[in-house]
Amino acid sequence: MGGGKVAIFKKQAASQESVAEKVKSSDGNQEVGENNSPRYSVGIDLGTTNCVISYVDLTSDILSLVHEVFPIAQLCDAGSVEDRFQFPSFLFSPHEEAFQAESLQVPGIVEAQAPAWIYGEWARELGVKTPSRLVSSVKSWLGQHHVDPHSAFLPLEASDDTPKISPVAVCTLYLRYLFSAWNHRFPDALIHQQDVVVTIPASFDPAARELTVKAIQEAGIQQVVLLEEPQAAVYSWILKNGENWRKHLKVGDVLLVVDVGGGTTDLSLLAVSEEMGAVTLQRLAVGDHLLLGGDNMDLALAIRLQKKLAKEGHTLQAWQILGLAQACRLAKEKLLSDQTLQPLPIVVPSRGSKLMGGSIKTDLSIEEVRETLVEGFFPMVAITDAPKQGIRAALAKVALNYTQDAAVTRHLAAFLRKHREALPGSLSQSDASFIAPSVVLLNGGVFKSQVFADRVMESVNHWLLEAGLPEARLLAGSDLDFAVGRGAAYFGFVRQQGRGVRIRGGVASSYYLGIESSLPAVPGFEPPISALCIAPFGLEEGAVVSLPHQVFALTVGEPVHFRFFGSKTRRSDEAGLLLESPESDTLEELPMIELVLKDDEAKMGDRVNVYLKATISEIGTIDVDALSVSRPEKTWKVSFDVRDRGQL
Repeated sequence: MGGGKVAIFKKQAASQESVAEKVKSSDGNQEVGENNSPRYSVGIDLGTTNCVISYVDLTSDILSLVHEVFPIAQLCDAGSVEDRFQFPSFLFSPHEEAFQAESLQVPGIVEAQAPAWIYGEWARELGVKTPSRLVSSVKSWLGQHHVDPHSAFLPLEASDDTPKISPVAVCTLYLRYLFSAWNHRFPDALIHQQDVVVTIPASFDPAARELTVKAIQEAGIQQVVLLEEPQAAVYSWILKNGENWRKHLKVGDVLLVVDVGGGTTDLSLLAVSEEMGAVTLQRLAVGDHLLLGGDNMDLALAIRLQKKLAKEGHTLQAWQILGLAQACRLAKEKLLSDQTLQPLPIVVPSRGSKLMGGSIKTDLSIEEVRETLVEGFFPMVAITDAPKQGIRAALAKVALNYTQDAAVTRHLAAFLRKHREALPGSLSQSDASFIAPSVVLLNGGVFKSQVFADRVMESVNHWLLEAGLPEARLLAGSDLDFAVGRGAAYFGFVRQQGRGVRIRGGVASSYYLGIESSLPAVPGFEPPISALCIAPFGLEEGAVVSLPHQVFALTVGEPVHFRFFGSKTRRSDEAGLLLESPESDTLEELPMIELVLKDDEAKMGDRVNVYLKATISEIGTIDVDALSVSRPEKTWKVSFDVRDRGQL
């Protein structure tokens, strides 16, 4: 990141409250008493495209565990409320005069308010016709470094008469809605009295984790546990297989989890090892946050049909292409489930057309689906292939940082190469150019189509055979739509009861703090920066790293900045290690933090000798304390929940 003006962290604007719709309070204005033990473990999959709530009764025996998916009441049309097991992660802002306030209510969950928001299934449908009023993929905004997630800028293309809202506020609204839906159905077991686990992408950095927790707390729950989505999928598979899971996973196995959902691709590696005679699972590596999933596929089909219609003289508007993508999604699912079907008719959405005869029509065949999706998103590639990076335009609209290469298999190959040294010594493999998985678990709605699952396994096994290694085997029996929510609930059960298998994780990166060298002033020369390891890879949640023997000078009383670095590949660095060249390609600079550290006993610009202490919270965030050497009671805290704030 380097020089230049650094934006100062800003708190969420008070005007957010005027935008956020009043969903009924999730806590019922009640406090949890000392004797209120949780009845349920509740797993919440806060998905990019769909949310799911699952739960288990904590009084159950692990061998006869009753597992439920929670039906979420939501609007499917004006005044029409239905229970659905999935809650689409979409928020729509209707025009003030479009609907009567009463028709937007969801009894017991959403009251009539102005301005109003429409949630879930109906929001997604309305957004097809009026995308400028639709908010989607909001969770991914929490992991973006180039925007202020507390700033109200969504929907991006909104007109002046459309209320705007921040990503954090939208996540808060989703969670408040889900909590209220639970409380309406379980008034005697309110959500804030239960053991709640919320899932996040494995790629979320500490700042994104902290933002997620803030949204959860604003929605009404103060104590929560976060769980990485690929780990939740593994827990769900274990739950489904019961005691037989050990027959499918053996000591020495390397488990690759490929999770391709509606909006993101999440990759993780786990090792199966043995400790004191017991089989254990340990998370080895996680991939980057890839904005690539089923939504990209639907849009790809829509663009293919757009080109076909253009040859027939039809020009489509942007909103029609989005509507076409929705129609392609439904047709794609039918064609892939029965590949003997004839081409399916597709009607392009139109406005003001009274007769079907005036609509634009085309069709979609299984050959077009396979060519566009299988070869476009899951091509056969070499293990040495890297994701393609084109030259970007200097200026672009503010948007999510979408991946440029749509090929999931190229991202997968790069992931396996990047983490070839991830295995501990006891599980070392041959001198291959990539880490070799022996088992694969697939998750996410994309893999409901067997053709995509087959292509992933074909790709992985092609790489393994070329390297002279045994083929990987696929773990069957995944619950692709509900696995993450179910796995989260099961994890909560295991955590509460102290029974069952636990996946060992810890922080998925090593983290470093920039330390400036002390040199005389030289024109045009900035003092070099070293990188101090404050949180080694794999450090368990709840751990504290103290470095009392390394003393540094801390500037107080004037604006200063902290530079942070992270590495997903430097696994052997120990706390206290000082790297002289943080510009190494093994380190990635994280957003800079700028603040003023106050000290009533010092003058502005004074330097105070301190040593550092880093704490890994239970949710995976990092706090750094600078402790005065001469005044033991004096501490300055730097939280990892702030980031470079761009202005929109």
